[in-house]
Amino acid sequence: MLDVGDGHHIYYERCGTPGAKPAVFLHGGPGAGCSPTHRQLFDPARYDVLLFDQRGCGRSTPHAELGANTTWHLVADIERLREMAGVERWLVFGGSWGSTLSLSYAETHPERVSELILRGIFLGADRDVDWYYKFGVSQIYPDKWEAFLAPVPPAERWDLVAAYNRILTGNDRAAQLEAAKAWSVWEAGTITLLPDEELSANFGEDHYAIAFARIENHYFFNDCWLEPDQLLRDAGRLAGIPGTIVHGRYDIPCPLRRAWELHQSWPGSDLRIVEGAGHVFNEPGILHELIEATDRYARSG
Repeated sequence: MLDVGDGHHIYYERCGTPGAKPAVFLHGGPGAGCSPTHRQLFDPARYDVLLFDQRGCGRSTPHAELGANTTWHLVADIERLREMAGVERWLVFGGSWGSTLSLSYAETHPERVSELILRGIFLGADRDVDWYYKFGVSQIYPDKWEAFLAPVPPAERWDLVAAYNRILTGNDRAAQLEAAKAWSVWEAGTITLLPDEELSANFGEDHYAIAFARIENHYFFNDCWLEPDQLLRDAGRLAGIPGTIVHGRYDIPCPLRRAWELHQSWPGSDLRIVEGAGHVFNEPGILHELIEATDRYARSG
């Protein structure tokens, strides 16, 4: 555990071969945490990988804490971890919200990034959040949308992020848990190309759902602490950083258009569009491209 201040302690682990190519893995959510399966994205003989649970989630403490938990706190945490690891630059790998955080970090500290691998691009702008929580995904999953609406009084459904924020930060523990499960299961039910009942069950587990829903909603309610389309606007700062973008053709939560826009704004980036794939990292075509990218960057140094 690393004490990052503000009462937060960050769980981290290092895997692979000490002294090999340094890399950091940034998980999604925000609020999801990392898992042992994420280690499989890197060849352990070629990489020295640091994985960590972001503030308030996974094994980091305090659990589900929203105070001092913003995008820029996380960017500072990544720098603390880099300094602790004793490396000048490292490969930064992030998917979904992890792509948002990777871009935030890389555009702030481009001199610390050797390469970027991004999957399931989410740029954190109003239109990205509105697509998922107002009008867009609801048209593709109307059945699941009804379940997502259920915890919210009809009069508040015009702004679901705000309505959920009120419930998830309120004092009614039962209502908070009901909302957390609905929020988390909505995500689990829409991120895969084909239904995954095990994933939905895992997302709906009490301990996980509380952190995932509270933290993710907290970020979206506060516009991820980003200026309007900041990450796309500042993509020119990535010039000179080799980068691979992997995106499923049928990624419903994060439409391919946004990955395309990032690719167009980032000189020298490589966009891999995966046919027959949705959003999650372990769908076969996406997993293939991600491992191909980590292997390629290991070979190139």
